[in-house]
Amino acid sequence: MSSTDPATFDQGVDESDEQDAGDLEASLGAVIAQRVREFRLNLGWTVSQLAERTGLSKGMLSKIENAQASPSLATLARLSEALSVPVTAFFRGLNEEQDVLYIKAGRGLDIHHKGERSGQRYQLLGRMRSPHDSLEPMLVTLTERSDVFPLYQHAGTELIYMLAGKMEYTYGSARFLLEPGDALQFVGEVPHGPSELIQLPIQFLSVKSITPST
Repeated sequence: MSSTDPATFDQGVDESDEQDAGDLEASLGAVIAQRVREFRLNLGWTVSQLAERTGLSKGMLSKIENAQASPSLATLARLSEALSVPVTAFFRGLNEEQDVLYIKAGRGLDIHHKGERSGQRYQLLGRMRSPHDSLEPMLVTLTERSDVFPLYQHAGTELIYMLAGKMEYTYGSARFLLEPGDALQFVGEVPHGPSELIQLPIQFLSVKSITPST
């Protein structure tokens, strides 16, 4: 059969259409995942809390937030009601350029960590859409002293750049004195975190290198 045979040509078009549909579905899933996580974190809710408010399982919500499952319209309607956003909000950014993120001062998304105390603020400075979501930049501000700080562990590596104040930072069995202009880079699997707040207020930029979503 020649390359100009109509049957061969039609088959090629069908395969191309299927590829385009697959790419669109992947992009749609990634955008919905990002929006659901963004709206949930903006309310300070855990996945369990969102599950209670929507009647969806934690497993399903986790798959949606990790772009591993595409929610039905009925599921989007439940999420819309629970999160108090219109259904169309879940599609924001689908047709926008995603190779640049611009976050104005003070506009970072507030993130709440388990064990977080007053005087601690974590602001996510944007996250690229999959498959480019390999960095997690966070602005951390500490304004109150505390005798107890949770130690964190995570995959990938992390860079800390000190902006203001003075603190002692624990990494495994080592301790480092961090002042404005100091940088500390380490493997995230080793327990780490502030151990002593010496001069308040303290502010530092944390950039984690993580595994992109698939």
